[in-house]
Amino acid sequence: MDEGKQNVTVFDVAEAAGVSKGTVDRVLHNRGDVSQKSREKVLKAIEELGYKRNIYASLLASKNSSVIACLIPDSRPGEYWDLINHGIDLGEKYASNFNVSIKRYGYDQYSPEAFVKASEEVLASEVSAVVLPPLFVSESLEFVHKLTAKGIPYVYVDTRAEEEGHLAYFGMPMRRSGKLAAFLLTERLDPDEVKDVLIVRIIRDKDSRSDPTKPRREGFIDYFAEHFPETRIHSIFINPNDEEATDNVLEAFMENNPESTQLMVMFNSRIHLIADFLKRHPDKYRRVVGFDTLEPNLKALREGVIDVLISQHTTHQSERAITCLVDKLVLDRDPEQRDNFVHMDIITSHNLDNY
Repeated sequence: MDEGKQNVTVFDVAEAAGVSKGTVDRVLHNRGDVSQKSREKVLKAIEELGYKRNIYASLLASKNSSVIACLIPDSRPGEYWDLINHGIDLGEKYASNFNVSIKRYGYDQYSPEAFVKASEEVLASEVSAVVLPPLFVSESLEFVHKLTAKGIPYVYVDTRAEEEGHLAYFGMPMRRSGKLAAFLLTERLDPDEVKDVLIVRIIRDKDSRSDPTKPRREGFIDYFAEHFPETRIHSIFINPNDEEATDNVLEAFMENNPESTQLMVMFNSRIHLIADFLKRHPDKYRRVVGFDTLEPNLKALREGVIDVLISQHTTHQSERAITCLVDKLVLDRDPEQRDNFVHMDIITSHNLDNY
Protein backbone atom coordinates (compact mmCIF):
# COMPACT_ATOMS: atom_id res chain seq x y z
CA MET A 1 0.00 0.00 0.00
CA ASP A 2 1.32 3.50 -0.85
CA GLU A 3 1.98 6.00 1.94
CA GLY A 4 -0.87 8.19 0.69
CA LYS A 5 -3.37 5.39 1.09
CA GLN A 6 -2.90 4.71 4.78
CA ASN A 7 -5.93 6.75 5.89
CA VAL A 8 -8.47 5.41 3.42
CA THR A 9 -12.04 5.72 4.71
CA VAL A 10 -15.36 4.10 3.92
CA PHE A 11 -16.25 7.27 2.03
CA ASP A 12 -13.17 6.84 -0.19
CA VAL A 13 -14.21 3.27 -1.00
CA ALA A 14 -17.79 4.37 -1.75
CA GLU A 15 -16.60 7.13 -4.05
CA ALA A 16 -14.16 4.83 -5.91
CA ALA A 17 -16.83 2.15 -6.33
CA GLY A 18 -19.54 4.61 -7.31
CA VAL A 19 -21.89 3.39 -4.57
CA SER A 20 -23.25 4.73 -1.29
CA LYS A 21 -21.52 4.45 2.08
CA GLY A 22 -24.40 2.24 3.17
CA THR A 23 -23.65 -0.23 0.34
CA VAL A 24 -20.01 -0.39 1.38
CA ASP A 25 -21.10 -0.98 4.98
CA ARG A 26 -23.40 -3.84 3.94
CA VAL A 27 -20.58 -5.48 1.98
CA LEU A 28 -18.15 -5.08 4.90
CA HIS A 29 -20.57 -6.67 7.33
CA ASN A 30 -22.02 -9.19 4.88
CA ARG A 31 -25.59 -8.16 5.53
CA GLY A 32 -28.49 -6.71 3.62
CA ASP A 33 -29.27 -6.98 -0.07
CA VAL A 34 -26.36 -5.99 -2.32
CA SER A 35 -26.24 -6.80 -6.03
CA GLN A 36 -23.35 -8.89 -7.24
CA LYS A 37 -22.23 -6.05 -9.50
CA SER A 38 -22.10 -3.57 -6.61
CA ARG A 39 -20.36 -6.10 -4.36
CA GLU A 40 -17.67 -6.65 -6.97
CA LYS A 41 -17.17 -2.89 -7.36
CA VAL A 42 -16.77 -2.46 -3.60
CA LEU A 43 -14.36 -5.37 -3.25
CA LYS A 44 -12.31 -4.08 -6.19
CA ALA A 45 -12.12 -0.60 -4.62
CA ILE A 46 -11.13 -2.11 -1.28
CA GLU A 47 -8.31 -4.01 -2.94
CA GLU A 48 -7.07 -1.07 -4.99
CA LEU A 49 -7.24 1.44 -2.14
CA GLY A 50 -5.64 -0.81 0.42
CA TYR A 51 -8.56 -0.75 2.83
CA LYS A 52 -7.77 -4.21 4.25
CA ARG A 53 -6.86 -3.12 7.77
CA ASN A 54 -9.95 -0.99 8.03
CA ILE A 55 -12.07 -3.98 7.01
CA TYR A 56 -10.64 -5.94 9.89
CA ALA A 57 -11.33 -3.11 12.32
CA SER A 58 -14.92 -2.87 11.11
CA LEU A 59 -15.42 -6.56 11.47
CA LEU A 60 -13.96 -6.65 14.96
CA ALA A 61 -16.30 -3.84 15.95
CA SER A 62 -19.29 -5.62 14.44
CA LYS A 63 -21.61 -7.71 16.60
CA ASN A 64 -22.32 -10.04 13.69
CA SER A 65 -20.76 -13.48 14.02
CA SER A 66 -20.37 -16.57 11.89
CA VAL A 67 -20.04 -20.21 12.87
CA ILE A 68 -17.96 -22.84 11.08
CA ALA A 69 -19.09 -26.39 11.80
CA CYS A 70 -16.39 -29.05 11.81
CA LEU A 71 -17.85 -32.53 11.24
CA ILE A 72 -14.87 -34.65 12.24
CA PRO A 73 -14.71 -38.26 13.57
CA ASP A 74 -14.10 -38.78 17.27
CA SER A 75 -10.49 -39.66 18.11
CA ARG A 76 -8.04 -40.34 20.89
CA PRO A 77 -4.82 -38.37 21.46
CA GLY A 78 -2.19 -39.07 18.83
CA GLU A 79 -4.56 -40.57 16.26
CA TYR A 80 -4.98 -39.23 12.75
CA TRP A 81 -8.19 -37.31 13.45
CA ASP A 82 -6.61 -35.84 16.55
CA LEU A 83 -4.06 -34.21 14.24
CA ILE A 84 -6.91 -32.86 12.11
CA ASN A 85 -8.45 -31.42 15.29
CA HIS A 86 -5.14 -29.81 16.19
CA GLY A 87 -5.15 -28.06 12.82
CA ILE A 88 -8.67 -26.83 13.57
CA ASP A 89 -7.34 -25.42 16.86
CA LEU A 90 -4.74 -23.44 14.90
CA GLY A 91 -7.34 -22.21 12.44
CA GLU A 92 -9.61 -21.22 15.31
CA LYS A 93 -7.03 -18.67 16.46
CA TYR A 94 -7.23 -17.00 13.06
CA ALA A 95 -11.03 -17.18 13.01
CA SER A 96 -11.35 -15.54 16.43
CA ASN A 97 -9.86 -12.34 15.01
CA PHE A 98 -12.92 -11.92 12.81
CA ASN A 99 -15.76 -12.86 15.12
CA VAL A 100 -15.96 -16.33 13.57
CA SER A 101 -16.40 -19.24 15.97
CA ILE A 102 -15.82 -22.96 15.53
CA LYS A 103 -18.31 -25.63 16.55
CA ARG A 104 -17.33 -29.30 16.43
CA TYR A 105 -19.60 -32.23 15.72
CA GLY A 106 -18.04 -35.62 16.43
CA TYR A 107 -19.20 -39.07 15.41
CA ASP A 108 -18.07 -42.69 15.31
CA GLN A 109 -16.02 -43.10 12.11
CA TYR A 110 -17.23 -46.70 11.77
CA SER A 111 -20.94 -45.82 11.85
CA PRO A 112 -22.74 -44.22 8.89
CA GLU A 113 -25.74 -43.78 11.16
CA ALA A 114 -23.64 -41.71 13.56
CA PHE A 115 -22.43 -39.56 10.67
CA VAL A 116 -25.99 -38.96 9.45
CA LYS A 117 -27.12 -38.02 12.96
CA ALA A 118 -24.26 -35.55 13.34
CA SER A 119 -24.90 -34.06 9.88
CA GLU A 120 -28.56 -33.56 10.79
CA GLU A 121 -27.47 -31.69 13.91
CA VAL A 122 -25.36 -29.42 11.71
CA LEU A 123 -28.28 -28.75 9.37
CA ALA A 124 -30.53 -27.94 12.32
CA SER A 125 -28.02 -25.43 13.68
CA GLU A 126 -27.31 -21.87 12.63
CA VAL A 127 -23.97 -22.53 10.92
CA SER A 128 -22.34 -20.44 8.22
CA ALA A 129 -19.91 -22.98 6.70
CA VAL A 130 -18.77 -26.58 7.14
CA VAL A 131 -15.51 -28.55 7.16
CA LEU A 132 -15.71 -32.32 6.71
CA PRO A 133 -13.97 -35.42 5.39
CA PRO A 134 -16.46 -37.43 3.29
CA LEU A 135 -15.83 -40.81 4.91
CA PHE A 136 -19.24 -42.13 3.87
CA VAL A 137 -19.52 -40.93 0.29
CA SER A 138 -23.24 -41.36 -0.43
CA GLU A 139 -24.23 -39.95 2.97
CA SER A 140 -21.76 -37.09 2.56
CA LEU A 141 -23.09 -36.21 -0.88
CA GLU A 142 -26.64 -36.13 0.43
CA PHE A 143 -25.48 -33.85 3.23
CA VAL A 144 -23.55 -31.40 1.04
CA HIS A 145 -26.44 -31.19 -1.43
CA LYS A 146 -28.55 -29.93 1.47
CA LEU A 147 -25.80 -27.47 2.41
CA THR A 148 -25.75 -26.18 -1.16
CA ALA A 149 -29.53 -25.72 -1.13
CA LYS A 150 -29.11 -23.59 2.00
CA GLY A 151 -26.27 -21.59 0.45
CA ILE A 152 -23.75 -22.89 2.99
CA PRO A 153 -20.18 -23.30 1.65
CA TYR A 154 -18.23 -26.41 2.61
CA VAL A 155 -14.61 -27.52 2.44
CA TYR A 156 -13.26 -31.07 2.29
CA VAL A 157 -10.20 -32.31 4.17
CA ASP A 158 -8.41 -35.68 3.87
CA THR A 159 -10.33 -36.69 0.73
CA ARG A 160 -13.13 -35.36 -1.45
CA ALA A 161 -16.45 -36.81 -2.59
CA GLU A 162 -16.98 -35.09 -5.95
CA GLU A 163 -15.15 -33.04 -8.55
CA GLU A 164 -17.24 -29.88 -8.14
CA GLY A 165 -19.49 -28.24 -5.60
CA HIS A 166 -17.05 -27.87 -2.71
CA LEU A 167 -15.48 -24.48 -2.10
CA ALA A 168 -12.09 -26.12 -1.62
CA TYR A 169 -10.27 -29.35 -0.83
CA PHE A 170 -7.13 -29.61 1.29
CA GLY A 171 -5.38 -32.96 1.25
CA MET A 172 -3.31 -35.36 -0.80
CA PRO A 173 -3.88 -36.04 -4.49
CA MET A 174 -5.24 -39.42 -3.52
CA ARG A 175 -4.72 -41.44 -6.71
CA ARG A 176 -1.23 -40.05 -7.16
CA SER A 177 -0.37 -40.92 -3.56
CA GLY A 178 -1.34 -44.53 -4.31
CA LYS A 179 0.91 -44.56 -7.36
CA LEU A 180 3.72 -43.09 -5.27
CA ALA A 181 3.30 -45.89 -2.73
CA ALA A 182 3.49 -48.48 -5.52
CA PHE A 183 6.63 -46.86 -6.92
CA LEU A 184 8.34 -46.79 -3.52
CA LEU A 185 7.40 -50.41 -2.89
CA THR A 186 8.83 -51.67 -6.19
CA GLU A 187 11.63 -49.22 -6.94
CA ARG A 188 14.56 -50.94 -8.70
CA LEU A 189 12.87 -54.33 -8.64
CA ASP A 190 12.65 -56.45 -11.77
CA PRO A 191 9.20 -57.73 -12.78
CA ASP A 192 10.15 -61.28 -11.83
CA GLU A 193 10.84 -60.03 -8.30
CA VAL A 194 7.34 -58.59 -7.96
CA LYS A 195 5.18 -61.68 -8.03
CA ASP A 196 2.87 -60.75 -5.15
CA VAL A 197 1.90 -57.69 -3.15
CA LEU A 198 -0.21 -57.57 -0.01
CA ILE A 199 -2.61 -54.73 0.84
CA VAL A 200 -3.62 -54.67 4.50
CA ARG A 201 -6.98 -52.98 4.99
CA ILE A 202 -9.07 -51.93 7.99
CA ILE A 203 -12.46 -53.44 8.76
CA ARG A 204 -14.69 -50.39 8.85
CA ASP A 205 -18.51 -50.26 8.91
CA LYS A 206 -20.38 -53.54 8.43
CA ASP A 207 -21.77 -52.59 5.01
CA SER A 208 -18.45 -51.21 3.69
CA ARG A 209 -20.02 -47.82 3.06
CA SER A 210 -16.88 -46.09 4.31
CA ASP A 211 -13.83 -46.50 2.11
CA PRO A 212 -11.87 -43.23 2.33
CA THR A 213 -8.66 -44.65 0.87
CA LYS A 214 -10.35 -46.12 -2.22
CA PRO A 215 -8.86 -43.54 -4.65
CA ARG A 216 -5.40 -44.21 -3.21
CA ARG A 217 -5.88 -47.95 -3.62
CA GLU A 218 -7.08 -47.46 -7.20
CA GLY A 219 -3.99 -45.43 -8.05
CA PHE A 220 -1.83 -48.17 -6.53
CA ILE A 221 -3.55 -50.88 -8.58
CA ASP A 222 -3.31 -48.76 -11.75
CA TYR A 223 0.44 -48.49 -11.26
CA PHE A 224 0.79 -52.26 -11.01
CA ALA A 225 -1.45 -52.81 -14.03
CA GLU A 226 0.88 -50.57 -16.04
CA HIS A 227 4.28 -51.66 -14.74
CA PHE A 228 3.78 -55.12 -13.23
CA PRO A 229 0.70 -56.58 -14.91
CA GLU A 230 1.51 -60.14 -13.85
CA THR A 231 1.70 -59.33 -10.15
CA ARG A 232 -0.92 -60.92 -7.91
CA ILE A 233 -2.47 -58.33 -5.59
CA HIS A 234 -3.82 -59.74 -2.32
CA SER A 235 -5.97 -58.00 0.29
CA ILE A 236 -6.62 -58.90 3.90
CA PHE A 237 -8.76 -57.08 6.47
CA ILE A 238 -7.82 -56.51 10.10
CA ASN A 239 -9.79 -55.28 13.09
CA PRO A 240 -8.13 -52.06 14.35
CA ASN A 241 -9.41 -52.71 17.87
CA ASP A 242 -8.39 -56.36 18.24
CA GLU A 243 -4.66 -57.06 18.23
CA GLU A 244 -5.07 -60.80 18.69
CA ALA A 245 -7.48 -61.07 15.76
CA THR A 246 -5.08 -59.02 13.64
CA ASP A 247 -2.24 -61.40 14.46
CA ASN A 248 -4.43 -64.38 13.58
CA VAL A 249 -5.37 -62.93 10.20
CA LEU A 250 -1.75 -62.16 9.34
CA GLU A 251 -0.58 -65.54 10.62
CA ALA A 252 -3.13 -67.40 8.51
CA PHE A 253 -2.26 -65.44 5.39
CA MET A 254 1.47 -65.94 5.88
CA GLU A 255 0.97 -69.67 6.42
CA ASN A 256 -1.11 -70.07 3.27
CA ASN A 257 0.95 -67.64 1.17
CA PRO A 258 4.55 -67.91 2.43
CA GLU A 259 5.99 -65.98 -0.54
CA SER A 260 3.40 -63.20 -0.58
CA THR A 261 4.34 -60.93 2.32
CA GLN A 262 7.59 -59.44 1.05
CA LEU A 263 5.82 -56.39 -0.40
CA MET A 264 3.23 -54.88 1.95
CA VAL A 265 1.28 -51.63 2.11
CA MET A 266 -1.43 -49.96 4.17
CA PHE A 267 -3.22 -46.91 2.78
CA ASN A 268 -4.60 -45.47 6.02
CA SER A 269 -2.68 -43.99 8.94
CA ARG A 270 -2.32 -47.19 10.97
CA ILE A 271 0.58 -49.20 9.61
CA HIS A 272 1.69 -49.44 13.25
CA LEU A 273 -1.11 -51.98 13.86
CA ILE A 274 0.96 -54.66 12.13
CA ALA A 275 4.38 -53.53 13.39
CA ASP A 276 4.61 -55.95 16.32
CA PHE A 277 3.63 -58.89 14.13
CA LEU A 278 6.27 -57.98 11.55
CA LYS A 279 8.84 -57.62 14.31
CA ARG A 280 8.09 -61.18 15.41
CA HIS A 281 8.30 -62.43 11.83
CA PRO A 282 11.39 -60.68 10.42
CA ASP A 283 12.32 -60.88 6.75
CA LYS A 284 15.33 -58.91 5.52
CA TYR A 285 13.89 -58.82 1.99
CA ARG A 286 10.49 -57.46 3.01
CA ARG A 287 9.44 -53.95 2.01
CA VAL A 288 6.66 -52.15 3.87
CA VAL A 289 5.12 -48.76 3.00
CA GLY A 290 2.65 -46.81 5.13
CA PHE A 291 1.13 -43.36 5.42
CA ASP A 292 1.17 -40.55 7.98
CA THR A 293 3.65 -39.54 10.64
CA LEU A 294 1.80 -40.65 13.74
CA GLU A 295 4.20 -41.36 16.58
CA PRO A 296 3.57 -45.17 16.57
CA ASN A 297 4.31 -45.17 12.83
CA LEU A 298 7.51 -43.22 13.36
CA LYS A 299 8.51 -45.68 16.09
CA ALA A 300 8.06 -48.58 13.66
CA LEU A 301 10.17 -46.70 11.12
CA ARG A 302 12.94 -46.12 13.67
CA GLU A 303 12.93 -49.81 14.53
CA GLY A 304 13.27 -50.82 10.89
CA VAL A 305 9.94 -52.66 10.88
CA ILE A 306 8.62 -50.52 8.04
CA ASP A 307 10.65 -48.87 5.31
CA VAL A 308 8.81 -45.75 4.18
CA LEU A 309 6.13 -43.38 5.42
CA ILE A 310 4.38 -40.94 3.12
CA SER A 311 3.43 -37.78 5.02
CA GLN A 312 0.48 -35.59 4.07
CA HIS A 313 0.85 -32.66 6.51
CA THR A 314 -2.35 -33.55 8.32
CA THR A 315 -2.51 -30.55 10.65
CA HIS A 316 -1.92 -28.13 7.79
CA GLN A 317 -4.98 -29.44 5.91
CA SER A 318 -7.55 -28.50 8.53
CA GLU A 319 -5.86 -25.23 9.49
CA ARG A 320 -6.01 -24.07 5.88
CA ALA A 321 -9.61 -25.26 5.57
CA ILE A 322 -10.61 -22.98 8.45
CA THR A 323 -8.71 -19.94 7.15
CA CYS A 324 -10.19 -20.49 3.68
CA LEU A 325 -13.73 -20.43 5.07
CA VAL A 326 -13.01 -17.41 7.26
CA ASP A 327 -11.83 -15.50 4.20
CA LYS A 328 -14.98 -16.57 2.36
CA LEU A 329 -17.31 -15.56 5.18
CA VAL A 330 -15.53 -12.33 6.09
CA LEU A 331 -14.31 -10.99 2.75
CA ASP A 332 -16.37 -13.05 0.33
CA ARG A 333 -13.02 -14.16 -1.06
CA ASP A 334 -12.89 -17.46 -2.92
CA PRO A 335 -9.71 -19.55 -2.77
CA GLU A 336 -7.40 -19.20 -5.74
CA GLN A 337 -8.02 -22.84 -6.63
CA ARG A 338 -10.54 -25.45 -5.59
CA ASP A 339 -8.19 -28.38 -5.04
CA ASN A 340 -5.22 -27.57 -2.84
CA PHE A 341 -2.93 -30.59 -2.72
CA VAL A 342 -0.50 -30.84 0.17
CA HIS A 343 3.08 -31.95 -0.34
CA MET A 344 3.80 -35.66 -0.18
CA ASP A 345 6.93 -36.10 1.92
CA ILE A 346 8.81 -39.40 1.80
CA ILE A 347 10.13 -40.30 5.25
CA THR A 348 12.74 -43.02 5.75
CA SER A 349 15.21 -43.91 8.49
CA HIS A 350 17.75 -41.73 6.67
CA ASN A 351 15.82 -38.44 7.10
CA LEU A 352 13.60 -39.28 10.07
CA ASP A 353 15.71 -37.41 12.61
CA ASN A 354 15.45 -34.19 10.62
CA TYR A 355 11.72 -34.38 9.98
